Amino acid sequence: MSAQPKTSKTKGGLIITFLLSAGFLTACGGERSDVNSGTTADITVNTPAQIINQSADDYNDNQNGLITHTTLKKWLDNWEENRPQGIKGKLVILQQAQGPAGAGFIKPDNRNVFTYVENSWREPRSNGVITIGTPGPGGIVLSGTGIDNLVKRYGIDLQNDLIVCAQGGAKSGTGNYMNQGRCWYTLSYWGVAQKNLAVLNGNNAYLAEEAQLGAAYFTDTVIQPTAHPSPLVNRQVSTVKDLKVDNTALYASVEDLINVLPLTDEPVNGDGVLLWDGRSLREYSAGLQAWGTNGQVTNTPLADRTASVRNAGSRQSHPRGALHLEYSNVLDVVNGVYYSKDTLRNILNGELSPTQQGFVSGGVSADYQYVQAGNAYQPGDTIYHFCETSARSGTTLIAAAVILGIPSRLYDSGLVEWNSLTGKTGSAGVDKNGLEVLPADSPWNTAGLSAPWFPNTPASIDPRNAYADPDSLTTGQVLATGPKITDPYAADAQAIPRADRAYKQPVTDTPVGSGNNNGGTGNGGSSGGSVLPPNPCGG
Repeated sequence: MSAQPKTSKTKGGLIITFLLSAGFLTACGGERSDVNSGTTADITVNTPAQIINQSADDYNDNQNGLITHTTLKKWLDNWEENRPQGIKGKLVILQQAQGPAGAGFIKPDNRNVFTYVENSWREPRSNGVITIGTPGPGGIVLSGTGIDNLVKRYGIDLQNDLIVCAQGGAKSGTGNYMNQGRCWYTLSYWGVAQKNLAVLNGNNAYLAEEAQLGAAYFTDTVIQPTAHPSPLVNRQVSTVKDLKVDNTALYASVEDLINVLPLTDEPVNGDGVLLWDGRSLREYSAGLQAWGTNGQVTNTPLADRTASVRNAGSRQSHPRGALHLEYSNVLDVVNGVYYSKDTLRNILNGELSPTQQGFVSGGVSADYQYVQAGNAYQPGDTIYHFCETSARSGTTLIAAAVILGIPSRLYDSGLVEWNSLTGKTGSAGVDKNGLEVLPADSPWNTAGLSAPWFPNTPASIDPRNAYADPDSLTTGQVLATGPKITDPYAADAQAIPRADRAYKQPVTDTPVGSGNNNGGTGNGGSSGGSVLPPNPCGG
């Protein structure tokens, strides 16, 4: 199919050389005694437009947001002399994975610069309708307890340190740059100021090449925390409760997504919303289409369209009005290096990427077409990013919110939730137990809000039903083992931001050290990942 012009767009561990002396420990000062006391300070509620970090045209000029090896080298050479204005603390590098031999870890000095491996940016949580997480795919942004456990683990000073979300890893480490995006998202969501947050361009294997940092700036030395017990392990020097901003608008629930959908799967310019589906074109089109060459979409349906369904869901589809551009179009996937700002700006405008792919729309007739230049992002749009589990969308979020400075929200539950919310209609929406996935009259039935969709075969659908009476199950039937629909008639789907706002809500008349937890239930709390010794207080 040749590309057709469109006149409008679719709407919307670790390393630590633990040579710490008693004198150094004394100089660090004590652990916080008031982390649970709260304050009476007001919390500022920010919009997505206020939670962005537009890059300089030359990435080498950035002191936060997307930084390059050139900037990092200056910091590694002399942090105290070269650290950015307004940063009084240490440099904390959070690699998403250990790199290959010779490039395992960006080398710290364990005095001002510290490197850790951390990639657990999600936990099982319920939005009131459905629970996403273990067992099953993905998870949602860390709860208040979860993020504060991470902050404590590494002794991070959220207001004075500069935190660098690095990929680490080898070449073609796709999961690493996805997690890097979720690192930025999680810390920004919980209120870390953009001046205290950076994203390092490129993976360790690329950066260790002599044309970039070179091998001298890396080490493979790993000191196991169990071999070096220290009172600095799990030292809470700050908490997200110190950050008097509410950035929960970065998160979008299924309810938020529903509220911005157009009436049909037709292009709409000027509506203030771009819905960005970052999955493969096969998934977006439910097995109907794939990319050919030279910016053409090919009409080559899968022989079995159920092969496009992910995570044993009840159907494959996309929210109506969504545009598609696979996440891999915003960066060099081998080296983990984002394309130039001009290139990304052109891609968001609807032009073809360096891999000769561009934004695609569906249309009620399912004639999937490349939208062409001028018909993707429009000035004034807020972008809603999503994929299957909102991992791949970590990269599109960096391209839009951190580089181009476009207001963005992440539909964190992703389409594993969206496609699970399928009401029973005939044989559709029935799982391998023969039970309904979701009652047909549930207000959260998204089937009618999707573009033409393709149902999975019942025998391939894992149970999602967690609201049935277990005693009613017959032999061999089980309740949900993946995403669990817990309340098909929930009044709303805002349980997560509501709990997280409560965690940070200021308290009054509370004595310092009283142990009041400031309402922080947070739907759970432990962050997984590498349990590695935290850095000391640093310079």
